[in-house]
Amino acid sequence: MRQSQKTEQKADHLRMIDLENQKQSEARSAASGENTNKNGISFKEIVLNRTNLNLAYQRVYRNKGAQGIDGMTVYELFDYIKENKTQLIESLSNLTYKPKPVRRVEIPKPDGSKRKLGVPTVVDRLVQQAIAQAMTPVFENVFSDNSFGFRPNRSAHDAIKRVTEFYDQGYHFVIDLDLKSYFDTVNHDLLMKFIRQYINDEWLLRMIRKFLTSGVMDGQLFQKSEKGTPQGGNLSPILANIYLNELDKLLVSRGHKFVRYADDCNIYVKSKRAGYRVLESISKFLEKDLKLTINRKKTKVGSPLRLKFLGFSLGMSAKGVYIRPSGQAKKRVKQSLKLMTKRNRGRSLDVLFKEIHQKMIGWLNYYGIGSMKTFIKDLDEWLRSRIRQYIWKSWKKVKTRIRNLVKLGMTKNQARIFANTRKGYWRTAHSKTLSYTLTNRKLESLGLINMSKKLESIQNA
Repeated sequence: MRQSQKTEQKADHLRMIDLENQKQSEARSAASGENTNKNGISFKEIVLNRTNLNLAYQRVYRNKGAQGIDGMTVYELFDYIKENKTQLIESLSNLTYKPKPVRRVEIPKPDGSKRKLGVPTVVDRLVQQAIAQAMTPVFENVFSDNSFGFRPNRSAHDAIKRVTEFYDQGYHFVIDLDLKSYFDTVNHDLLMKFIRQYINDEWLLRMIRKFLTSGVMDGQLFQKSEKGTPQGGNLSPILANIYLNELDKLLVSRGHKFVRYADDCNIYVKSKRAGYRVLESISKFLEKDLKLTINRKKTKVGSPLRLKFLGFSLGMSAKGVYIRPSGQAKKRVKQSLKLMTKRNRGRSLDVLFKEIHQKMIGWLNYYGIGSMKTFIKDLDEWLRSRIRQYIWKSWKKVKTRIRNLVKLGMTKNQARIFANTRKGYWRTAHSKTLSYTLTNRKLESLGLINMSKKLESIQNA
């Protein structure tokens, strides 16, 4: 905590540090949203502007993240900049700056496969963020209104709400496109061509190319990066959107209804036959023109009531269409809670309840726009039973059970009888005795989240 407070003070102090060259003192901030083609200011001036660099630093610091191959943490970045700002700015200005390879990290996906991430060094993240901030105002004027991922003031909730609008308009079939290893297969030359359509600034284009070709360190093995824009870098989101904006433009020109969130793209049509026809046409464009690969096994044509998008599906009632968490999302969260409440994890109740709270606050905030009161009510009851079982198992000895049951209001004789029960743990957890002693209110007072109450507060906010 002491280190965090100290770093936050340094983040504020950074605003006073002269990061830009004196010749760039009149450069405008990227936050102004002006296009350099109109006002004559180069992207180098915008990227290296003091305000822009300070905003980039603050963003990188807030996001924390792991260190890159040099081992430098976000907490050490301030001191590094203070000591090396002149050399850093000069190397960026004259294009001698050389990004370090990203550190390869693999994280498990829900289907059992692994997602490859590339972790840049914190200095590279700072520079990438500064470039992304400069590019964003230009491309926000270009991107489709049906693109929602990695964009300011847009979210997955906005995307799924757009889906319900299309369904209400009669588009009851969806083409659920799945691109195989999208971030790892982006063609560098095509990407640079697409950027050049809107920004013809040689300094910026060369800087972007440097990051694209910086390579990957997989353990001790260096790998050239001849294609792809690795997930994990601050530039990757906007570059990924620029690349797939070409798909968006095609869909718009053909009058298709679609919603795209990063590489998750759903196209909405009025019949299954139309779905397969559009899929065939779009697949040719993606594979031939964009040099991407369609995952034929995962790409489907079907109903939004059955298929999932961003973790949600649609439902139908007498009142019309509504949003709900997908069956898979419900199954995963229950499985996650089940693993958390295994007795052999050796967690105290305090630690366990904090873990559950952290997990479920995030889950409920994301899925809270969906209809799921009954599911959460049932999940609450199931989780309380899991906790009662967890507590009962922790009272291993009969003496311990008797002592704790007496504390919870039972007579010593009643406690002695119940403590010697031969029922299994799960059956005991559902017994009236534990329900009347380890009450819902008691568990909540100990720190167990009441998910039904939390959901209600989220939906009424």
